[in-house]
Amino acid sequence: MTHSNQRVLITAAASGIGLAMADAFMAAGARVFICDVNAAALQATLAARPSLAGRVCDVSNESQVADFFAAGTAHLGGLDILVSNAGVAGPTANVEDISLAEWRNCLAINLDSAFLCARLAAPIFRAQGSGSIINMSSTAGLFGFPRRAPYASAKWAIRGLTRTLAQELGPAGVRVNCICPGSVSGERIDRVIAAEALKTGRSEAEVRHEAVQAASLKTFISPEDIAALALFITSSAGARISGQELTVDGHTETL
Repeated sequence: MTHSNQRVLITAAASGIGLAMADAFMAAGARVFICDVNAAALQATLAARPSLAGRVCDVSNESQVADFFAAGTAHLGGLDILVSNAGVAGPTANVEDISLAEWRNCLAINLDSAFLCARLAAPIFRAQGSGSIINMSSTAGLFGFPRRAPYASAKWAIRGLTRTLAQELGPAGVRVNCICPGSVSGERIDRVIAAEALKTGRSEAEVRHEAVQAASLKTFISPEDIAALALFITSSAGARISGQELTVDGHTETL
């Protein structure tokens, strides 16, 4: 699948899923501009990839998102694909032990950021009569998720936002989809597993085994698995795919 000269913005892409998508899009011929809140990680990533550009951005901050879009679209000369990838795990606790500040911070990064990015991308895409948006949800947005209420709530909301945007922007030729990953191998799932083990008194090995067993394929997925789907649904092969919740999870049976 070719994305020759496609112009792509990806949030939170200095590492993990976002970086895997940036690498995949560039390998397919796209030009990519990223952001990340971690300045050191962003600097190291850009230094290792001369064809990649980006800037530091807290995606829950309205003015910083506006600056990111202005810089990114100026650098790329426009926009064809937006990937709202930013997210945090949020607290691991029963609902009565979660503060309002923790709740709001999790929703700001996971949900508000997607809204802020879509609001800026929409007029660009409407004007040119084309474009594609990917929002990152989760299998936590398909099931209940004990001790992760803010995260699950945000990921459920992403699905509603995605379907609404697909309806609003579809008449202008714009596609909007969300990807729902399962447990993705890497540092983030390691932190989630450690937090769950601490909260429940189980070992990390037990928690990890349970997470793997929750999927029919009995394995975690990789960031590259998600990047492959992102390439497909933004390519000409996915030209009629919109308003969908697409899972890459090895078939989650239960959370």
